[in-house]
Amino acid sequence: MRVLSGIQPTGRPHWGNWFGAIQQYIALQDEDEAYYFVANLHALNTIRDGTQLYQNSIDTTLDMLALGLDPEKATLFLQSDVPEVSELCWILMSGTPMGLLERCVSYKDKIAKGLPVVTGLFTYPVLQAADILAYDSNIVPVGADQKQHIEVCRDIAGAFNHQYGEVFVLPESRVLDSSAKVPGTDGEKMSKSYGNFIEVFEAEKSARKKVMRIATDSRPMEDPKDPETDHLYRLFSLFADDDAKKEMADMYRKGGFGYGDVKKALAQAAEDYFAQPRERRRELESNPDHVLEILHEGAKKARAKASEVLRRAQEACGLKAPK
Repeated sequence: MRVLSGIQPTGRPHWGNWFGAIQQYIALQDEDEAYYFVANLHALNTIRDGTQLYQNSIDTTLDMLALGLDPEKATLFLQSDVPEVSELCWILMSGTPMGLLERCVSYKDKIAKGLPVVTGLFTYPVLQAADILAYDSNIVPVGADQKQHIEVCRDIAGAFNHQYGEVFVLPESRVLDSSAKVPGTDGEKMSKSYGNFIEVFEAEKSARKKVMRIATDSRPMEDPKDPETDHLYRLFSLFADDDAKKEMADMYRKGGFGYGDVKKALAQAAEDYFAQPRERRRELESNPDHVLEILHEGAKKARAKASEVLRRAQEACGLKAPK
């Protein structure tokens, strides 16, 4: 089984990204053949500064490696380093109905909000389909909001196979467990859109300041409190071991504590939790040639597979003579 996942280099990962998605799809490298790419072609839809896009792509690579993506187990590469995917995208676009793309959620949301829509956003699902189909991917881990795009991919591939024969493997989505809904500093779901996030690799001083500003209720210190309904406790429980969680929960139920104490414990628990990834990232930053070599080797392997799939498609639709 081959797993494929793309990570857009549009910003640094925050706690919600880690617990809600990244942790889960990195774990898949241990059970299947895994391909992970930095989706810099997709990011062109929103980032129009070349220097920023390139640096974001390198930062995303560093983040994924530091958080545990192992190039000995998984293939890591930049999307743009596999030009076969762009050519395959055009082949797929030539047979993709506009109506299918007009029904896609990301496009409809932009239209509904009155935001400018570029062609790249409209055709995003076709490039995403090419990303998936180019590697004969079996499993694509996605959030619930992206499941529709995998269905679009299956529709596009299915229509091509119906017309030209069994060229593409039809992928299955694996919806990531969203039960770890990480509260932000305001108690709502952590999100860059809400500005209530704390980055995984944020400077410790800055992260502590954000933790200490987390919104809490005004109940007196002596009152007992239910930990299960408190977003500060939910954040702490993501980082703490079972003993620490039990001790904190008992303190909540007993009462007689200040939220400032919980915030200090949370800040320390988060620092300890991400200490090793922080150290790995510093090591990787000090050896940029090694990081570029990882991307180079990953692209070589990815291109070999994508070339094979592209050739099948080209032969099937008459762009190349059959071997």
